[in-house]
Amino acid sequence: MCRQSATVCLTKSPTAAQRGVNGVTERLSVLRDPRNRRGRRHSLASALLTACCAVLAGARSCLAAGQWARHAPLDTLARLGVRAASPLGVRRAPSSSTIRRLLTLVCPGGLADLLGCDPAGSRHLAMDGKAARGSRTDAGPAAHLLSAVLEGGRTVSQLRAPDKTTEVTGFTKLLSPFDLAGVVVTADALHTHRDHARWLVEAKRAHYLLVVKQNQPTLHNTLRSLPWKEVTSRRYDREAGHGRRETRSVRTLTVTSLGLDFPYVTQAAKIHRHRTDLKTGKITRQTVHAITDLTARAASPQAIGQLARAQWGIEAVHHVRDITFGEDASKIRTGHGPANMATLRSFAISTLRAAGHHSIAAGVREASYTPFTRPLDLIGLP
Repeated sequence: MCRQSATVCLTKSPTAAQRGVNGVTERLSVLRDPRNRRGRRHSLASALLTACCAVLAGARSCLAAGQWARHAPLDTLARLGVRAASPLGVRRAPSSSTIRRLLTLVCPGGLADLLGCDPAGSRHLAMDGKAARGSRTDAGPAAHLLSAVLEGGRTVSQLRAPDKTTEVTGFTKLLSPFDLAGVVVTADALHTHRDHARWLVEAKRAHYLLVVKQNQPTLHNTLRSLPWKEVTSRRYDREAGHGRRETRSVRTLTVTSLGLDFPYVTQAAKIHRHRTDLKTGKITRQTVHAITDLTARAASPQAIGQLARAQWGIEAVHHVRDITFGEDASKIRTGHGPANMATLRSFAISTLRAAGHHSIAAGVREASYTPFTRPLDLIGLP
């Protein structure tokens, strides 16, 4: 069954070969259409491509995606795969209600896998969760989405955590289909579990860098009591930007002989951040402890600091989804709508990053200037 849930329309998750097919249209054709055969006017792939391009052009809702499609010229609809409705070649674009219905029903796990990036051969993969706050209803909580993101803000996939549970339950489910050999997986303290670390090293042949906080009190107290002042393996970095000046120090210590109760742990790290707000002069300090199975030869203090920074970088992706695409303000609540719309936003971010855009907001604006050609070119439609 699809790892998303037992009730989703896919009989199984997409295979590596299906995820690796060149062409977004061909990959989306793998998805099973959740609609009844009778009355289908648009193929599933063409309607989903329409939604993808509309989001790239700045659409924030199903209504906006339908408006984009309604104004699209015939040549754009032809590139999207919209069928001709008459011998004269007239094509009718998918309506807002059609797009809304499909995003509500289509398998969220399959869509996220097929629109995501392949992590094989990557150096680092970050895990973190985010709640789509606008999806909260009187009967249920907001959709909580666990994402896996590569360096540069490219999303691998995402899963929705079942209601009344935490994102911890989706850690292995999210990563299980992917080849993670040699990839360093980082996560915050919520995912610092022995089973997760053992599964990464033994089943996936990957590495881990996990933050340790008070949710692991014994381990946390042990790390705090290590002789950090005597450590000579350290790295200092200073930078200024975004209205602040920051100094970071990273100290690492090999702990294989200390008998820490955690699978395959080899090094411990102490990361201290000293930040000054240049406008207000406010000073903040933060100290974080982390553990990894990487040896000192494989990961120096500089490398550990870079991996920690990359983990914090996943928050930038969530920030873009909120600010540029208005995710928290979105009122999409029904069925799989919140998860699938979040997948389209992540796909837009990954596509713009791959096109060389450092500012996603600027990339969306550029696409909006030629809304019926630029988005299609970005995702490689012929």
